[in-house]
Amino acid sequence: MIKTQKARLYPNRTMKKVLDDLCDYRRYCWNQGLALWNDMYDASLVLEDKNLCPSERKVRDELVADKADWQYQLSARCLQLAVSDLGKAWKNFFNKAQPDWGKPQFKSKKAPRQGFKTDRAKIVNGRLRLDKPHGIKKWYDIRLKGAVSLKGELKVVSIYRENGKYWASLPFEVEIKTKAKTGKKTAVDVNVGHFSYTEGQIKTLPNNLKFLYERIKHYQRLLAKKRKTNGKKAARSNNYAETKAKLQRDYRKVANIQHDIIQKFTTELVNNYDQIAIEDLDVKRMQMSHVASKGLQRSLFGLFRQVLAYKCQWYGKELFLADKFYPSTQRCSRCGFVKTGDDKIGLYGNMKHKTKHNEYVCYECGAVMDRDENAVMNLLALI
Repeated sequence: MIKTQKARLYPNRTMKKVLDDLCDYRRYCWNQGLALWNDMYDASLVLEDKNLCPSERKVRDELVADKADWQYQLSARCLQLAVSDLGKAWKNFFNKAQPDWGKPQFKSKKAPRQGFKTDRAKIVNGRLRLDKPHGIKKWYDIRLKGAVSLKGELKVVSIYRENGKYWASLPFEVEIKTKAKTGKKTAVDVNVGHFSYTEGQIKTLPNNLKFLYERIKHYQRLLAKKRKTNGKKAARSNNYAETKAKLQRDYRKVANIQHDIIQKFTTELVNNYDQIAIEDLDVKRMQMSHVASKGLQRSLFGLFRQVLAYKCQWYGKELFLADKFYPSTQRCSRCGFVKTGDDKIGLYGNMKHKTKHNEYVCYECGAVMDRDENAVMNLLALI
């Protein structure tokens, strides 16, 4: 199994310059490769010759053949892995079933997050050692902090810079022991602001997150006002940079709180239950308005499913996915009656029968229950 750990890097001045150069080089290789890929693709369409279609090998070989002298002072694997990721992105472009389907885009140097990948990194005496190019004399191991265990075979390491800080994703191939069987089963109904399951609810938008989102909105407005007043000159001021750093700091706090909630809840599920049922939601189609879409994005439906899926695989638990069109909120868990047409429960309840959004009233058997509890029972019936 591949188990990934996130660690904070503390490079010295020399290695900080190396990491910055590699981040810039990764972006350069991606943009050069994408421009070449687009040219090859357009030429194959114009000339109607499939032999001219681009591929990962063709683009890589041409970029390597045209390397400038300064490129030999940087890791060769940075170019190779950038082109490899570009090939995967183009393969996904032809598969519209992908959740983030779309044509690969050029990378911007103004993006708040910059990074690169390497498959030749090593852990030596608790420090990260990158592959040293030929002709370079000064080279140091990088101190890291945050990883629980550094044992196992290290795979492709992702290193990125965000808000002046450096991070590394360290994937180790390790042997994970399956958890003891409990004989229990549960279902999770995801909602904006909370997750409901057989034992109760877990809040995904606690009060401290709401406070941080208000502060983020404040900083965003300050930056927008500065850009509107000063135009391109705004980004050059120290005041703008300081406000942007505060905004990125709060974004990092939000991400840490949300990930902590997801990790603890999914760990609790795989510890206590052998069979878990969740919904396979189409989040993009659920974004009915900008207000609803903001709540959906903040509730982390996709991350919850991703984390729960790999933990179930690790520890030998069964994960059941309900179909996207399964009427978990419209079906009565007692008699099986399914609401249709004007009888359905919507975002604001049911206007025809004057029912609230959070209550379920069955028009067949007369049962009245909480909407989330009813959905959980319907999902539990699928196991």
